[in-house]
Formats: sequence, structure tokens, C-alpha cells
Amino acid sequence: MNSPSHYALASRALFLGSYPPRECGIATFTKDMVDAYDRAFGASSPVIAVDEPGAEVRRYGPEVVARIAEQDRESYAAAAAFVNRYPVDLVNIQHEYGLFGGERGDWLIDFLQALEKPAVLTMHTVLPEPDESYLRVTRRLCADATKVVALSETGRGLLQSVYGIDSERVDTIHHGVPDVPFQDTYAAKASFGIGQRTVISTFGLISRGKGLEYAIEAMRGVVRRHPEALYLILGETHPVVRRQEGESYRESLLAMVRQFGLNYNVQLVDKYLDFDEVVTYLAATDIYLTPYLNPAQIVSGTLAYAVGCGKAIVSTPYLYAQELLAHNRGFLCDFRDAASIAERLNMLLDDPSLRRATERRAYRFGRQMTWPHVAAQYGRLFSELAPGHSLELVNSA
Repeated sequence: MNSPSHYALASRALFLGSYPPRECGIATFTKDMVDAYDRAFGASSPVIAVDEPGAEVRRYGPEVVARIAEQDRESYAAAAAFVNRYPVDLVNIQHEYGLFGGERGDWLIDFLQALEKPAVLTMHTVLPEPDESYLRVTRRLCADATKVVALSETGRGLLQSVYGIDSERVDTIHHGVPDVPFQDTYAAKASFGIGQRTVISTFGLISRGKGLEYAIEAMRGVVRRHPEALYLILGETHPVVRRQEGESYRESLLAMVRQFGLNYNVQLVDKYLDFDEVVTYLAATDIYLTPYLNPAQIVSGTLAYAVGCGKAIVSTPYLYAQELLAHNRGFLCDFRDAASIAERLNMLLDDPSLRRATERRAYRFGRQMTWPHVAAQYGRLFSELAPGHSLELVNSA
């Protein structure tokens, strides 16, 4: 782990995105980003939270200084006016298409046009084949932002080749990951009372696009050769999915577990995991699995975390997985193919030395993605956009 050092304050940044206690991936990222930036620069950064319909009664911490109501167009310009008066140098926006109101989230353009300070737009999704409306809105957002950040080199390339964004206006800063030591699984497994069983895990909010039914089916082939294997599906149903269809998807997964006689080998942990819980479960994991179904997925925070924690990984070949798991940092399986998933899992379970070598390669790559490193990169970028602030390493030990 990094030494107890921090950087001198570079720029007074305000962060805009969904935010806990809202339960979504962007909220988790925003909180982790704010915490990392504040630790690195000795800051207390303010946040503007984006609220979905019905969230008016949500209570936030004191760092949330203003809110945008997703479906209230006037609140976007009002939030920009607030930022123009607020003592910050620039704004970092966490962008996801479903987060903002209007056609493809184009009400965020109102905010950017009314903003009188630099804006860094972090793009969490970059579609490789956008329709005309996605193309138009994305180009406009990137044009109105001062700088655009992609979370992968694949995303940066798409912004240039598909959307025509000038390469000078786009930086790559990887998704942040925990800064944890490379360690064995024994202590973490003991803390969960699962002995030393071989653990496969998937974590994150559950929805049908995660492909978990194929992973459960694959466990039939795994258990025949490794009857001690335990597959943990960690996370509650996505709140939007729960509002639309209740727990029908989770219930269908539980029915599959019973049908295949896998009650001993597959467990669904119905809980929203905080940062410490995610790290502890990953510490207990021997193989991390992402059987996702969307080949165009450009970022996955869960996959990034698994790489950062030095896990052996099996994944379907969506775009982000192809980039992160290149050079034998993990192994790809076919989409919607339980037999392919089982083959890759068994390959790693059969060969502990291969698994350990894969873990080390992933961990080495993940060092550039740790939150302290990511915060420093954002700090340097912010300093470029807010002249007059220097970035210097200060030893606080």
C-alpha cells in the first residue's frame, strides 16, 4: 500500500453525480472519487447529487451542498448558477446516460452551457455504435465540457474515431480500485466461516444483463470436478429493476440453484455491499467471474476492483474485459455459454500455479489504477484547468 503521503491542494473541485445513500454504481464511484481526492489533497470537496424521481426525502451527508432533480429541467441551470457563486475552481461530472433527464440525458447540456467554470466530463459509458440521438448528445456534451475523461483506452479511442472528439481534449484515467496488499485468501475465508473452500464470486447490483443464469448453470460442470467449490453472487437487486419487476430475476436464479441441486455450491447474498465488505469478499475469492451479456460494455467497476485486488478472472469478452484482461491478466469465455464458462473455471481450478501467475499479472497491472494514483491524475488535470494552483508531493508521515 502507498506510504502515508498526500499532495498539496491543487484545485478546489466540486463533484457532480449520483451519491450515497443512493444505491448505484455511479454513486459508489463518486463517493470513492471524492474520498480519494480529499485524502490526496487535504480537501473537503463539495458534491452536487443527482436525484431520481421519488428521492426528495433522501438524506445526504454535509458534503452534498446542492441537488439536481433528474426530471426537473429548471434544476440543471439552477445548479450551474449555484456553482458559479460557490468557492470552487472547477466541476467534475460523472456522466451516465440514464442519470440525467431529457432525450439521452441532454438536459445536462443546460448545466454546461450555464456554467462559467471549467468542467471535466468523466464518461462512464461510450457506445461503439450509437444511434443518431446518442451521437448528437454525446458530441454536444463533449464540446461544452472543458476536458473529457475516458475510463479506458478503448473508450478514448471510440470517442475519437466514432464521435470525432479531438484527441487533445480526451484523457484516459482508469477506474479507481482499492489500494490493498497482494495477499492469500486464508484469513478472509476464515472471517466468513467458509473454511478453505474454493471461492468463485461475482458482486454488484443484480439485473438480467449480468448473465448470472449462465454462471449458475456452469457450476454444474465445475462441481463435478471440484465439489468443494462455492459460488457467491454478492449484491442486492438493482433498485430500478426492483421497482419495475420486483425480485423476479433473483427468484428465477434461486429456482435454478434448487433445480440443479446446487444449494451447497451457490449462494446469493442479498445485500448492498459497502467498500470494506467488497474488499473483504474479494480477499476471500479465488476466481472472480463476470458473465455479463452486453458486448459493448466499456467500463465495469466490479471487474476493475477484481483486477486491482489481484484476482484470477474469468469474463465474457465485453470491450472493457478485453482491454483489462489482455496479456494473460485473465481469461475470456463465450457469451451466453455455460459450458465455456465452466471450462475456463475448471482450467484455473485444476492448475493452482496458473491461477497464482494470473493473479500476479492482474495485480501488477492494477497498481496504476489504485485510488491514490487516480486521485493524483485528476489533481494534475484539474491543476491544468485552474491556473495558479501547484501540485506538490508532501510527506505527512
